[in-house]
Amino acid sequence: MNWDAIKAIVLDIDGILTDGKIGYCGSTEVKFFHVRDGHGLKLAMRAGIKVGILSGRSSEANRTRAAELGLDFLYEGKKDKREAFRILLEEQNLKAEECLYMGDDVVDIPVLVQSGVAVTVADAPEIMDKYADFRTALPGGGGAVREVVERLLKEQNKWNGLMERYIS
Repeated sequence: MNWDAIKAIVLDIDGILTDGKIGYCGSTEVKFFHVRDGHGLKLAMRAGIKVGILSGRSSEANRTRAAELGLDFLYEGKKDKREAFRILLEEQNLKAEECLYMGDDVVDIPVLVQSGVAVTVADAPEIMDKYADFRTALPGGGGAVREVVERLLKEQNKWNGLMERYIS
């Protein structure tokens, strides 16, 4: 696990940026995103780290949240995450070892095993421990992304500089 090599954070959505639950109001899909996860991603982008999404599902809620945060990329509706990750790397001019990937279920394993830092969340199935470098203390949709972003920024010695605007 080489934190210094990380240039991009790649996230699954359902179970990572959300708690994995999907609600419907008529034909409209409803998802809830944690505000601290969003702020963490903004901090990462301010530090020069690319941030984006690789999701097996397509959703207007996904697109709305990605646009609201100003994410660098959004790959959705990608059932074959291995192939989607290959395309992402090519299009974003990245190497797999330059990516931190967060996934919560077995469909994420093909990307986790290729990534420079592989993370799963507190409430992920036990099998994920075999393929992730570590498991967060917080659950998906409950601040786990922020937890990981803070660790990354601290490992890269970028955290204190980012905090100056808030504490000085």
